[in-house]
Amino acid sequence: MNRYVWIVTALVLALMLAGCQPVATTPTAGEPAPTGEAGTAEAITLGLALSTLNNPFFVDLRDGAQAAADELGVELIVVDAQDDPANQAASVEDLIQRGVSALLINPTDADAIVPSVEAANAAGIPVFTVDRSAAGGEIVSHIASDNVAGGRMAAEFLCNALGGEGKVVELEGIPGTSAARDRGQGFNEYMSESCPGVEIVARQTANFNRAEGLTVFENILQAQPEIDGVFAHNDEMVLGAIQAAEAAGRAGDIVFVGFDAIDDAIQAVKDGTLAATVAQQPREMGRLAVESAVKYLHGEEVPAFIPVDLALVTAETVQ
Repeated sequence: MNRYVWIVTALVLALMLAGCQPVATTPTAGEPAPTGEAGTAEAITLGLALSTLNNPFFVDLRDGAQAAADELGVELIVVDAQDDPANQAASVEDLIQRGVSALLINPTDADAIVPSVEAANAAGIPVFTVDRSAAGGEIVSHIASDNVAGGRMAAEFLCNALGGEGKVVELEGIPGTSAARDRGQGFNEYMSESCPGVEIVARQTANFNRAEGLTVFENILQAQPEIDGVFAHNDEMVLGAIQAAEAAGRAGDIVFVGFDAIDDAIQAVKDGTLAATVAQQPREMGRLAVESAVKYLHGEEVPAFIPVDLALVTAETVQ
């Protein structure tokens, strides 16, 4: 009898111990990450891969992300690609090797970033895109302004400022970026549908860069004896164009419209050299990116697209 009791007791203990062992799970792509030790705030490390920190817009985005990370008690590692897709691929690979909990990517190029996104997917690291989207790979959520709506907003202002007719130049951003594509799409859709009196006499990239905006517009000024308006896909380029027009003595004849509302552009609106700029909220983008990633890592669902509000800054609205 005693021997039977001991055997039964041993079996019960063995079953109880087996029930205490952790069960390995494999998350399904697209579903919220499992909670547990890796989902605690102390264990979370986020990698933020930015296109460039030479542009004040992305400095603000980084600052918003860092403030949110500090508030939530998570670690944030920031890398700067300096607008070079090869640099960005290498820095994202480094973040994957360091085992970050999630990646927040602001691509330098929508197509070139795809292999990096796919590598993160293969490593089980969730990916979020910020401001600019990726052309492929599995993305949990995209946090950005509605750039098509912003392009239309800029076109409507410029059309009205020119009285519905005139010769306009479009300075485009880096080819392949979603921001350049979407802002140009919105601008040109509005002009063709609602402002037939405006003619786009020149359309050329200046790669979102102020120095290139200056040199590119210098050449356009020489080729085009009449220019009534300029729309640039970001403020850096339009500020370079204004410098070129001032040097040529033609700035007073041209209505300039930019995009991003960086500090220098806001001052230019106050000074009267820039007619308008479409205001994004880069700090808000950074904050929402970090908060969304942390929610996802805690097992919450997040929307596939998180829009950030836009507004037009003019002489009447600037503060």
